[in-house]
Amino acid sequence: MATLVSFHAHPDDESISAAGIVRRAADQGHRVVLVFGTRGEMGEVQDGFLADGEPLWQRRVAETLASAEILGAARVEFLPYIDSGMMGEPSNEDPACFWQAPVEDAARQLADLLVQESADVLTVYDDNGGYGHPDHIQVHRVGVRAAELAGTARVYQLTSNREHMLRGFDMFQAQAAAAGIELPDVSSAPAEMGKPESEITAAFDVSDLVETKRASMRAHASQIADNSFFLTMPDEAFGYVFGTEWAIRDGQGPGITETDPMAGL
Repeated sequence: MATLVSFHAHPDDESISAAGIVRRAADQGHRVVLVFGTRGEMGEVQDGFLADGEPLWQRRVAETLASAEILGAARVEFLPYIDSGMMGEPSNEDPACFWQAPVEDAARQLADLLVQESADVLTVYDDNGGYGHPDHIQVHRVGVRAAELAGTARVYQLTSNREHMLRGFDMFQAQAAAAGIELPDVSSAPAEMGKPESEITAAFDVSDLVETKRASMRAHASQIADNSFFLTMPDEAFGYVFGTEWAIRDGQGPGITETDPMAGL
C-alpha cells in the first residue's frame, strides 16, 4: 500500500476539495496524511459561536481533527504560519502569515514530512489556488517545490472544472429558486474559478462518498453552518457539485487520462 499526503491552506479546505479521494484512499488501505499551511485564524464566525476567550484557531483545529477521523486520515499536521486573509487585505502583509513565508523555507518543512512519510502521492492546488486566495496560491508554490525536494513524483493540482460548474448552475437554478436558496453570482467564474475543462487531466468519481463529504463539512461548523449554501443544497445538486473531484497532473493529458490518484500503487 502507499501514502497520500493532501496539502491544504485552511481547515475545511480538505472537506470541499479532497474529502472523496482521501476517504477512498483510506478505504483502499492506503495511509493518508493531512497537512495545513495555517490554522485558519482569519475565518469568519458567527457571534456567540465560540466560548468566552476561545480563539478561533483552537476551534478550527478541533474541527479538523474531527473531519480527519471521518475521512480516515492517520495523521494531521499544521505548518507554523497564520492565515493570510483574502487577497488585498492588510493581513497579507503580516510577516508571520503563510503568504509571506519564503517558499523555499516552507517547502523544506513539507518536504521533510514527505520524506518521513515516504509519500507516493501529494495533492496541492492549481497555480491560481482554485480562486485566487493567497494561501491557496501558496499551497501550489510550496507544494510543488516540496515535491521536487522530496522526490515525490505524483503531484495532483486540485481544481474545479469551470464548464462543469457553469452547467450545474444552469441546471439547478430553477430548483434553487423553488427551494428559496439564493445561488451565488457566478458571472465572473470563467475568469477566476478553477480551470478550463480542456486543461484538466484527472476526474475522480466520488459520487458514492458525497455523504462522507457532507459529514466532513459539517465537522467544520464554525465555517460551514447547517444553513450554509453548501449544506442546504438539494441532494441532486450537492451530488453534481461534489461528486467529482478534479485535478491536473503535469505530463498527463490532453483530456482526462486518470480516474484514481492511487492507481498502480
